[in-house]
Amino acid sequence: MNIEVLRKDMVAAMKAKDKATKDAISSLIAAVKKVAIDEGVRDDIPEELVDRVILKELKSIKEQIDTCPPERDELKAEYTAAYEVVEKYAPKQLSEDEIKEIISTKFADVLAGKNKGLIMKAVMAELKGKADGKVISAVVAELCK
Repeated sequence: MNIEVLRKDMVAAMKAKDKATKDAISSLIAAVKKVAIDEGVRDDIPEELVDRVILKELKSIKEQIDTCPPERDELKAEYTAAYEVVEKYAPKQLSEDEIKEIISTKFADVLAGKNKGLIMKAVMAELKGKADGKVISAVVAELCK
């Protein structure tokens, strides 16, 4: 995802007076800028960095939804709306079957050792940002049996 796309969509949301979408995109842009500055990249923010921040924000919003008290329906609705907006910009994640196929083909030599730690180290370098770490861990555990 390119940060310029986020900026254009935020302007469009502002013109449409869609406060929920504007707020969600605005917080995404702020998070991307903060990480970019922390990593020393002020101009030409790489798409990989934007995708990484989007996934982190998505996870954070999901956590907010999960920990929201049941009696706070309006707050939960706000978090859910933000989650839906951010989810549109998130990069496509690999499915469990795709992960299994990648691990079986590319990491067959490491997989033969049945050492989950070594397998995870090798696999995470390849799949970071492309799949959820929990799903990768579950697939590796299943393949190590």
